[in-house]
Parts: sequence; structure tokens; C-alpha cells
Amino acid sequence: MDHSADTTPAWQQDIFKVLKEGGVRQIAYVPDAGHSHVIRSAIADPDIEDIVLTTEEEGVAVVSGAWLGGQRAVLLMQSSGVGNCVNMFSLLACANFPFFTLVTMRGEYADFNPWQGPMGRATQGALELMGITVLRASDPDQVEEIVRAGFDAAFEAGDRVAVLLGQNLIGRKKWERK
Repeated sequence: MDHSADTTPAWQQDIFKVLKEGGVRQIAYVPDAGHSHVIRSAIADPDIEDIVLTTEEEGVAVVSGAWLGGQRAVLLMQSSGVGNCVNMFSLLACANFPFFTLVTMRGEYADFNPWQGPMGRATQGALELMGITVLRASDPDQVEEIVRAGFDAAFEAGDRVAVLLGQNLIGRKKWERK
């Protein structure tokens, strides 16, 4: 399979560029097609440790531990994983850790899977209820700026930030009809 930069959308390349330039040393994730370029880039980069999770809430602890160890880390997840993290988000508030996550959205933009809808609709509200600032990127030309702004708010100002990457960025899923 060819994963060259020629076949990767520019907005996905921009995300990895922001993380690399920002000194991220750890990227924690549950595998997700929407994050595939960043995941592959982290795996290929000897300066970044890629950490595969079994569930997203583990990532909250991983990125918090990275911060305690003097490193910047990012959590990649899908909107369905936000629901798994709500209790662990208490760690961020209680310990006042900076936090940065990139969330690919599901349950919007004509998603075929009805199971994705409820959490997709609740993602932003759940994050905000837990004290996490939410930014949204839906235009490919604005992804880099929005990700950079969220990254700086987390790691320069000490905020807790989630950037929601709209499902329309990745494209509508098309499935064969029976």
C-alpha cells in the first residue's frame, strides 16, 4: 500500500507537522483511519514514541504521565472514544495537567452507522462538561491553524483542549448496498 505524501491530504500532513514542530514525544491512540497518516508518521519517526491503546481512557493517563516525565504527548481518538474517557478526565482537572487531543468525528455527515450518532452528537458537550476547551476544524484549509492554536493553548497556556476533526474532512463513508 502506498502511503506517500502524494496520496495523503494536506490537512493530515499539517497535523503531524504541528505536532512535530511542537516537540511532541509521545502519541497515544486507538487505531483509527482518520488518524492514519499521523499514526504512520509517528511510527516512522524515531523521536516519537507511538503508543497503541486498548481503550481511549488509558490515553488520558499516558499523556498525563508523559507531562510528569517532562514530555509533550497527544491523544488521538474517535468521537466514540470520548465517552470512554469522561471519568478519566477528572485526573486532568484535579491535577491541572495540560491536555491535547485530536478527535475524529463520527455520527455526522451522513454516517451510515446509527451506533455512531448518539456519541457523535454528545462529544462536544461531554468534553465541555469536563472542562475541556473544544475547537472544531471542518475546512481542510483551516486545520493547521486550528490545531496549532489548540496545541499552543494546551502546552503554552496549560489548558485542556480537544480539536474535533469533522467527518467531512475524512469523507463520507460509502458502503455497498445489499
